[in-house]
Amino acid sequence: MHSVDPARTEPGPVHVYNTLSRSKQLLQPLEPGRLRIYVCGMTVYDYCHLGHARVLVAFDVIVRHLRALGYEVTYVRNITDIDDKILQRARENDEPYTDLTARFIQAMHEDEAALGVQRPDLEPRATAHIEDMLAMVQTLIDKGYAYQADNGDVYYSVARFERYGQLSGRNMDELLAGARVEVGEAKRDPRDFVLWKAAAEGEEVHWPSPWGPGRPGWHIECSAMSTRCLGDSFDMHGGGPDLRFPHHENEIAQSEAATGQTYVQYWMHAGAVRLDGEKMSKSLGNFFTIRDILAEHHPEAVRYLLIASHYRSPINFSEGSLGEARQRLERFYQALQPYADVAPQPWAEAAASSWGQRYVAAMGDDFNTPEALAVLFELVRELNASSGEQARERAGILRALAGGLGLLEQGAEAFLQAGAGLSSEAIEALIEEREQAKKGREFDRADAIRQQLLDQGVVLEDTREGTRWRRGAPAPGGD
Repeated sequence: MHSVDPARTEPGPVHVYNTLSRSKQLLQPLEPGRLRIYVCGMTVYDYCHLGHARVLVAFDVIVRHLRALGYEVTYVRNITDIDDKILQRARENDEPYTDLTARFIQAMHEDEAALGVQRPDLEPRATAHIEDMLAMVQTLIDKGYAYQADNGDVYYSVARFERYGQLSGRNMDELLAGARVEVGEAKRDPRDFVLWKAAAEGEEVHWPSPWGPGRPGWHIECSAMSTRCLGDSFDMHGGGPDLRFPHHENEIAQSEAATGQTYVQYWMHAGAVRLDGEKMSKSLGNFFTIRDILAEHHPEAVRYLLIASHYRSPINFSEGSLGEARQRLERFYQALQPYADVAPQPWAEAAASSWGQRYVAAMGDDFNTPEALAVLFELVRELNASSGEQARERAGILRALAGGLGLLEQGAEAFLQAGAGLSSEAIEALIEEREQAKKGREFDRADAIRQQLLDQGVVLEDTREGTRWRRGAPAPGGD
């Protein structure tokens, strides 16, 4: 848990879009000056993809800003390390499921570190909280909200919870019409969902319970872990867009039925990442892992792309959008290049500047990162137009404010000289743009593109057959 910096002022007003109320609301912590936040994390059976990166970065930015304002934040992000997909993948690999999850947890930590995502204060794993889940399931049974079916599974009785559907906006009749019962299920109502899954004959991975050996359903995990870490009622709960229903809807039903308390004050959901207009996901098979992307693109350019849109808005991923993110970051770093020895200003001083006040106002409007970045670009223009101590002061302000977004935290030379900037497709697009510039007799533009590619470690060779390119230093005798 991070504590309040006494040098900071009282937190300013922050308005948060609450998925539950479908409106922006003034953030009013349950405890003054303190915020408790839970975000649904990864199911660790494969490498994280760009959709996961969106959630990781979005809530990293949100938590960074709230701490910068002076809030004492306890940030929890769980790990689901027991699941049907995990067990299936472990069987396919002929390895213990614990080895599989350990490997992908390590990979997740490497990926988030590459993207500049700070680790949460607590990172509970489902398998370490089985007893908490069993206790909550028993409470739900005792209160009449759950039952054990003939097949040994324990189900939550959706009809018993009057407010079911409040988060997703679905009514009970619609849910009944769209519900289906899988083979082997013994639900009393097709809308009911599983809390505890009885172990099948010969199944090796299971835990003892009052209802026989088995393992938890997915939804009960987050209810048990969040309330264990943050209490029966806490401030903010976040996750990806596909978790709103049924996962978060089920969390509300379970938690509020078990505790009798309002589970969460503010529900927040990040937007989807789309590829050619479709949501990027493992189930659709149209995803790029974070590692795929970082193999060809600078990690800070990826982070910039993920925060250049509002966290609730969808992102349409393309090579071009990543190239544009890189170029925008270059403008920042080029402005900072003459001021390598200038450290970020203290946050309170930077926030008190005219740019800082507008930056804080933008972030106070539901963490509006596009508007915050627009303020930083105005600051860059004024930095480029200044000199001396005034320029150094503005460089320090820029570093401080951008640091709140997890940007500009490395040296300008290191970024500008990094060689992992352009993919093959981006290089070909720039070559075509250069050819068009030459045809239009825009030779300065053509030369600028050639230099841009050279700065990225890409060498062009003009031949009778057309322009060739390669990575590396120019060949002897080359132009």
